[in-house]
Amino acid sequence: MIQGTDSGSVARTDTGSSTPRTTRSRRSSVRGTALNVTVMAVATGIVATLALPGYAVNPAANADGVEAAEAMAQLRATQSQSLTVESETAQTVSRDQFTATSEEELAAAQAAQAAAERRAELAASYTAYSGPTAQDFLAAPPASYSQSAVVNIGLQYVGTPYQYGGTTPAGFDCSGFTAYVFAQVGIALPHSVSGQASMGTRISRADAVPGDLVVLNDHSHIGIYMGNGAILDAPYPGKTVQARPLWTDAYYIVRIG
Repeated sequence: MIQGTDSGSVARTDTGSSTPRTTRSRRSSVRGTALNVTVMAVATGIVATLALPGYAVNPAANADGVEAAEAMAQLRATQSQSLTVESETAQTVSRDQFTATSEEELAAAQAAQAAAERRAELAASYTAYSGPTAQDFLAAPPASYSQSAVVNIGLQYVGTPYQYGGTTPAGFDCSGFTAYVFAQVGIALPHSVSGQASMGTRISRADAVPGDLVVLNDHSHIGIYMGNGAILDAPYPGKTVQARPLWTDAYYIVRIG
């Protein structure tokens, strides 16, 4: 009986003491497994990092790819460059400080420049003219006076540019043109509108024929009458000698000779 009791007691004692040992063994096994997993994860990360190409850790490459990384490498190889602006020269630029040129303004500027160049060209040609003058023709008139002769001579100068004060084919003003034409038929006319108007006889429009003079009432202009309400004249700056319709009714006719 005592032996049975003892052996039973021993058996209970053995069973009770085996439970803590088993628990500790399981805990150790879990900790070991977790540690192994952690070590393997870290090792894998390290290996993966080492295996990445050099541009994988370059922010420029991540953003723009390999080409951007290579461009960055070139820039680094050539060293950085910088520009220093002195505070005295630095200015704040505002859009309000500038205005755009319209196409109309540009065209007007180009036209004005072309006109100025043309005037300079005409002035140079006028100065350089070496042909016969009105005085030369008066000394030896190439034609006798007739109104048809006046018209025919005048038409030879169509296209001659207007030149203020001009009296030769290099450039005419209105009275310079008529004086030059009449000189070739032996008639001397002064270089003024009022002076030429006083050299002839005022006639009615009904009696006017081509070759008479057309005089504006205010003596601001003069030309050769061409019939049918037309005039042959040197108009104004920028224009040339031409036959054109009369633009006003404020005129009268003068016959020379």
